[in-house]
Amino acid sequence: MSESVIADFVGKFNSEVAGRGDPIRGRIVLSQKRLVLAASEDDKLTIPLDSIFDIAIGQVPPDLGDFFDSTVTIAFERKGKRLVAAIEAGDEKIEKFGTVLFKAVINGTETTVKERARVGGRVTDESFKTAKLFLTPGNVEFRRNDGSFNIDLKTVSDFDRNTREINGKGRPVLTVRHMKDGTAMTTLAAMASNRKMSILGRYLRREYAELMEELKDVELTKDKKEVLVAMYSTGDMDGMPLASILGKDSSQVSMILQDLSADGLVQDGSDGPTLTPTGKVVASRHLEDVNA
Repeated sequence: MSESVIADFVGKFNSEVAGRGDPIRGRIVLSQKRLVLAASEDDKLTIPLDSIFDIAIGQVPPDLGDFFDSTVTIAFERKGKRLVAAIEAGDEKIEKFGTVLFKAVINGTETTVKERARVGGRVTDESFKTAKLFLTPGNVEFRRNDGSFNIDLKTVSDFDRNTREINGKGRPVLTVRHMKDGTAMTTLAAMASNRKMSILGRYLRREYAELMEELKDVELTKDKKEVLVAMYSTGDMDGMPLASILGKDSSQVSMILQDLSADGLVQDGSDGPTLTPTGKVVASRHLEDVNA
Protein backbone atom coordinates (compact mmCIF):
# COMPACT_ATOMS: atom_id res chain seq x y z
CA MET A 1 0.00 0.00 0.00
CA SER A 2 1.29 3.46 -0.85
CA GLU A 3 -0.86 5.16 1.80
CA SER A 4 0.24 5.09 5.43
CA VAL A 5 -0.98 2.34 7.75
CA ILE A 6 -3.12 3.49 10.71
CA ALA A 7 -3.71 0.10 12.41
CA ASP A 8 -2.16 -3.35 11.94
CA PHE A 9 -2.96 -6.26 14.27
CA VAL A 10 -3.89 -9.95 14.38
CA GLY A 11 -7.46 -10.96 15.19
CA LYS A 12 -10.37 -13.05 13.96
CA PHE A 13 -12.80 -12.06 11.24
CA ASN A 14 -15.58 -13.28 9.03
CA SER A 15 -17.58 -11.75 6.20
CA GLU A 16 -20.52 -12.45 3.95
CA VAL A 17 -18.05 -12.30 1.05
CA ALA A 18 -16.02 -15.23 2.39
CA GLY A 19 -19.07 -17.37 3.17
CA ARG A 20 -17.25 -19.21 5.97
CA GLY A 21 -19.13 -20.88 8.79
CA ASP A 22 -16.58 -19.86 11.42
CA PRO A 23 -14.38 -16.79 11.79
CA ILE A 24 -10.74 -17.20 10.76
CA ARG A 25 -7.58 -15.79 12.33
CA GLY A 26 -5.57 -13.34 10.30
CA ARG A 27 -4.16 -9.86 9.91
CA ILE A 28 -6.28 -6.71 10.00
CA VAL A 29 -4.67 -3.71 8.29
CA LEU A 30 -6.26 -0.25 8.15
CA SER A 31 -4.84 2.54 5.99
CA GLN A 32 -6.17 5.98 5.10
CA LYS A 33 -8.07 4.52 2.14
CA ARG A 34 -8.89 0.87 2.82
CA LEU A 35 -9.35 -1.93 5.32
CA VAL A 36 -7.75 -5.29 4.48
CA LEU A 37 -8.69 -8.57 6.19
CA ALA A 38 -5.92 -11.03 5.25
CA ALA A 39 -6.20 -14.73 6.12
CA SER A 40 -3.16 -15.36 3.88
CA GLU A 41 -1.34 -13.80 0.92
CA ASP A 42 -3.89 -15.34 -1.42
CA ASP A 43 -6.97 -14.91 0.78
CA LYS A 44 -7.66 -11.21 1.35
CA LEU A 45 -10.75 -9.06 1.54
CA THR A 46 -10.14 -5.39 0.70
CA ILE A 47 -12.83 -2.92 1.80
CA PRO A 48 -12.36 0.65 0.47
CA LEU A 49 -13.24 3.13 3.22
CA ASP A 50 -15.51 5.02 0.83
CA SER A 51 -17.64 1.87 0.47
CA ILE A 52 -18.38 1.66 4.23
CA PHE A 53 -21.83 2.92 5.20
CA ASP A 54 -22.10 1.74 8.82
CA ILE A 55 -19.82 0.82 11.72
CA ALA A 56 -21.03 -0.83 14.93
CA ILE A 57 -19.05 -1.87 17.98
CA GLY A 58 -20.26 -4.93 19.90
CA GLN A 59 -22.99 -6.03 17.47
CA VAL A 60 -22.68 -9.10 15.23
CA PRO A 61 -25.24 -10.13 12.61
CA PRO A 62 -26.64 -13.62 13.36
CA ASP A 63 -25.58 -14.85 9.90
CA LEU A 64 -21.93 -14.54 10.90
CA GLY A 65 -22.28 -16.88 13.86
CA ASP A 66 -22.12 -16.35 17.62
CA PHE A 67 -18.39 -16.93 17.94
CA PHE A 68 -17.60 -13.27 18.46
CA ASP A 69 -17.20 -11.36 21.74
CA SER A 70 -15.55 -7.94 21.37
CA THR A 71 -16.29 -6.93 17.82
CA VAL A 72 -16.37 -4.19 15.23
CA THR A 73 -18.96 -4.85 12.52
CA ILE A 74 -18.61 -3.05 9.20
CA ALA A 75 -21.37 -2.72 6.59
CA PHE A 76 -20.10 -1.95 3.09
CA GLU A 77 -21.09 -2.01 -0.55
CA ARG A 78 -19.43 -4.32 -3.09
CA LYS A 79 -20.53 -4.71 -6.71
CA GLY A 80 -23.94 -3.27 -5.94
CA LYS A 81 -24.52 -5.52 -2.92
CA ARG A 82 -24.66 -4.51 0.74
CA LEU A 83 -22.45 -6.81 2.80
CA VAL A 84 -21.16 -7.17 6.35
CA ALA A 85 -17.81 -8.11 7.91
CA ALA A 86 -17.09 -8.64 11.62
CA ILE A 87 -13.71 -8.34 13.35
CA GLU A 88 -12.90 -9.77 16.78
CA ALA A 89 -10.02 -9.05 19.17
CA GLY A 90 -9.50 -8.19 22.86
CA ASP A 91 -11.78 -5.58 24.46
CA GLU A 92 -9.18 -2.81 24.60
CA LYS A 93 -7.90 -3.44 21.07
CA ILE A 94 -11.41 -3.48 19.60
CA GLU A 95 -12.37 -0.25 21.39
CA LYS A 96 -9.23 1.45 20.07
CA PHE A 97 -9.65 0.04 16.56
CA GLY A 98 -13.33 1.05 16.42
CA THR A 99 -12.46 4.64 17.30
CA VAL A 100 -9.59 4.71 14.79
CA LEU A 101 -11.88 3.34 12.06
CA PHE A 102 -14.53 6.00 12.72
CA LYS A 103 -11.82 8.69 12.50
CA ALA A 104 -10.34 7.21 9.30
CA VAL A 105 -13.76 7.41 7.61
CA ILE A 106 -14.87 10.80 8.99
CA ASN A 107 -11.77 12.95 9.56
CA GLY A 108 -11.19 15.59 6.90
CA THR A 109 -14.79 15.42 5.60
CA GLU A 110 -15.89 18.73 4.13
CA THR A 111 -18.92 20.16 5.91
CA THR A 112 -20.95 23.35 5.75
CA VAL A 113 -21.40 24.54 9.31
CA LYS A 114 -23.36 27.28 11.04
CA GLU A 115 -21.80 27.89 14.44
CA ARG A 116 -24.06 29.59 16.98
CA ALA A 117 -27.16 29.20 14.76
CA ARG A 118 -29.15 29.77 17.93
CA VAL A 119 -27.88 31.31 21.16
CA GLY A 120 -30.19 30.84 24.13
CA GLY A 121 -33.63 31.25 22.58
CA ARG A 122 -32.45 33.67 19.89
CA VAL A 123 -31.95 32.70 16.24
CA THR A 124 -28.80 34.45 14.97
CA ASP A 125 -27.96 35.74 11.50
CA GLU A 126 -24.85 33.52 11.28
CA SER A 127 -24.22 32.09 7.81
CA PHE A 128 -23.06 28.62 6.79
CA LYS A 129 -19.30 28.34 6.29
CA THR A 130 -17.14 25.58 4.85
CA ALA A 131 -15.13 23.58 7.41
CA LYS A 132 -13.38 20.24 7.65
CA LEU A 133 -14.66 17.85 10.31
CA PHE A 134 -12.40 15.95 12.72
CA LEU A 135 -13.18 13.62 15.62
CA THR A 136 -10.87 14.17 18.60
CA PRO A 137 -11.14 12.62 22.09
CA GLY A 138 -14.47 13.77 23.56
CA ASN A 139 -14.93 16.45 20.89
CA VAL A 140 -16.15 17.13 17.38
CA GLU A 141 -13.89 19.75 15.81
CA PHE A 142 -14.59 21.98 12.80
CA ARG A 143 -11.50 23.46 11.15
CA ARG A 144 -11.99 26.53 8.96
CA ASN A 145 -9.58 28.90 7.24
CA ASP A 146 -10.60 31.64 9.68
CA GLY A 147 -10.12 29.44 12.76
CA SER A 148 -11.44 26.30 14.39
CA PHE A 149 -14.13 25.58 16.93
CA ASN A 150 -15.14 22.43 18.71
CA ILE A 151 -18.15 20.91 20.45
CA ASP A 152 -17.36 19.17 23.73
CA LEU A 153 -19.59 16.07 23.77
CA LYS A 154 -19.96 16.37 27.55
CA THR A 155 -21.87 19.61 27.00
CA VAL A 156 -24.32 18.22 24.41
CA SER A 157 -27.92 18.07 25.62
CA ASP A 158 -29.44 16.75 22.40
CA PHE A 159 -28.78 16.16 18.71
CA ASP A 160 -30.83 15.05 15.73
CA ARG A 161 -30.64 14.72 11.97
CA ASN A 162 -32.91 16.30 9.36
CA THR A 163 -32.76 17.76 5.85
CA ARG A 164 -32.45 21.46 5.03
CA GLU A 165 -32.12 23.41 1.84
CA ILE A 166 -28.65 24.96 1.64
CA ASN A 167 -27.58 26.87 -1.47
CA GLY A 168 -30.60 25.48 -3.32
CA LYS A 169 -29.92 21.82 -2.49
CA GLY A 170 -31.44 19.50 0.11
CA ARG A 171 -28.61 18.41 2.41
CA PRO A 172 -28.51 16.10 5.46
CA VAL A 173 -28.00 18.35 8.49
CA LEU A 174 -26.93 17.49 12.03
CA THR A 175 -28.48 19.76 14.66
CA VAL A 176 -26.49 19.81 17.91
CA ARG A 177 -27.77 21.55 21.06
CA HIS A 178 -24.94 22.13 23.50
CA MET A 179 -23.39 24.48 26.05
CA LYS A 180 -20.55 26.88 25.26
CA ASP A 181 -19.03 29.15 27.90
CA GLY A 182 -22.12 28.72 30.07
CA THR A 183 -24.59 29.55 27.28
CA ALA A 184 -27.00 27.15 25.57
CA MET A 185 -26.59 27.18 21.80
CA THR A 186 -27.33 25.25 18.64
CA THR A 187 -24.84 24.38 15.89
CA LEU A 188 -25.86 23.09 12.45
CA ALA A 189 -23.53 20.94 10.34
CA ALA A 190 -24.40 19.85 6.79
CA MET A 191 -22.68 17.21 4.66
CA ALA A 192 -22.98 16.30 1.00
CA SER A 193 -22.79 12.60 1.88
CA ASN A 194 -25.71 10.78 3.53
CA ARG A 195 -23.33 7.86 4.10
CA LYS A 196 -20.88 9.90 6.16
CA MET A 197 -23.68 11.62 8.05
CA SER A 198 -25.03 8.20 9.07
CA ILE A 199 -21.59 7.06 10.27
CA LEU A 200 -21.09 10.33 12.18
CA GLY A 201 -24.52 9.83 13.78
CA ARG A 202 -23.55 6.30 14.82
CA TYR A 203 -20.31 7.61 16.38
CA LEU A 204 -22.06 10.42 18.25
CA ARG A 205 -24.81 8.13 19.58
CA ARG A 206 -22.16 5.76 20.91
CA GLU A 207 -20.04 8.47 22.53
CA TYR A 208 -23.13 10.18 23.95
CA ALA A 209 -24.49 6.90 25.33
CA GLU A 210 -21.20 6.32 27.15
CA LEU A 211 -21.37 9.78 28.71
CA MET A 212 -24.98 9.25 29.78
CA GLU A 213 -24.02 5.83 31.18
CA GLU A 214 -21.77 7.63 33.67
CA LEU A 215 -24.85 9.44 34.96
CA LYS A 216 -27.21 6.48 35.26
CA ASP A 217 -26.31 5.85 38.91
CA VAL A 218 -26.98 9.48 39.86
CA GLU A 219 -30.34 9.64 41.62
CA LEU A 220 -32.00 12.98 41.02
CA THR A 221 -34.64 13.76 43.61
CA LYS A 222 -37.16 16.53 42.98
CA ASP A 223 -35.14 18.81 45.30
CA LYS A 224 -31.91 18.12 43.38
CA LYS A 225 -33.61 18.86 40.07
CA GLU A 226 -35.00 22.14 41.43
CA VAL A 227 -31.54 23.28 42.60
CA LEU A 228 -29.88 22.30 39.31
CA VAL A 229 -32.52 24.05 37.22
CA ALA A 230 -32.45 27.17 39.43
CA MET A 231 -28.67 27.41 39.03
CA TYR A 232 -28.94 26.80 35.29
CA SER A 233 -31.75 29.32 34.76
CA THR A 234 -30.36 32.15 36.88
CA GLY A 235 -26.70 31.94 35.84
CA ASP A 236 -24.58 33.65 38.49
CA MET A 237 -27.78 34.50 40.42
CA ASP A 238 -26.60 38.11 40.66
CA GLY A 239 -25.51 37.55 44.25
CA MET A 240 -28.94 36.37 45.37
CA PRO A 241 -28.83 33.46 47.81
CA LEU A 242 -29.96 30.23 46.16
CA ALA A 243 -32.13 29.45 49.19
CA SER A 244 -34.12 32.66 48.64
CA ILE A 245 -34.70 31.86 44.97
CA LEU A 246 -35.96 28.38 45.85
CA GLY A 247 -37.83 29.37 48.97
CA LYS A 248 -35.97 26.72 50.98
CA ASP A 249 -33.98 26.67 54.21
CA SER A 250 -30.30 27.55 53.59
CA SER A 251 -29.02 24.50 55.49
CA GLN A 252 -31.25 22.24 53.37
CA VAL A 253 -29.89 23.81 50.16
CA SER A 254 -26.31 23.38 51.44
CA MET A 255 -26.91 19.66 51.95
CA ILE A 256 -28.39 19.31 48.45
CA LEU A 257 -25.38 21.16 46.99
CA GLN A 258 -23.02 18.79 48.81
CA ASP A 259 -24.84 15.81 47.29
CA LEU A 260 -24.73 17.36 43.82
CA SER A 261 -21.02 18.03 44.23
CA ALA A 262 -20.48 14.35 45.11
CA ASP A 263 -22.45 13.48 41.94
CA GLY A 264 -20.07 15.60 39.86
CA LEU A 265 -22.80 18.05 38.86
CA VAL A 266 -21.78 21.06 40.98
CA GLN A 267 -18.35 22.52 41.72
CA ASP A 268 -16.99 25.33 43.90
CA GLY A 269 -16.29 28.52 41.98
CA SER A 270 -14.71 31.80 43.04
CA ASP A 271 -18.19 33.28 43.59
CA GLY A 272 -19.76 30.18 45.11
CA PRO A 273 -21.12 26.91 43.73
CA THR A 274 -21.44 26.57 39.94
CA LEU A 275 -22.63 23.83 37.63
CA THR A 276 -20.06 21.56 36.02
CA PRO A 277 -20.38 21.11 32.21
CA THR A 278 -22.15 17.81 32.92
CA GLY A 279 -24.37 19.53 35.50
CA LYS A 280 -25.46 22.05 32.84
CA VAL A 281 -26.41 19.26 30.46
CA VAL A 282 -28.37 17.43 33.17
CA ALA A 283 -30.10 20.65 34.26
CA SER A 284 -31.09 21.51 30.68
CA ARG A 285 -32.59 18.04 30.27
CA HIS A 286 -34.76 18.54 33.38
CA LEU A 287 -36.02 22.07 32.68
CA GLU A 288 -39.41 20.76 31.55
CA ASP A 289 -39.68 18.38 34.55
CA VAL A 290 -39.44 21.26 36.99
CA ASN A 291 -41.56 23.70 34.98
CA ALA A 292 -44.34 21.18 34.31
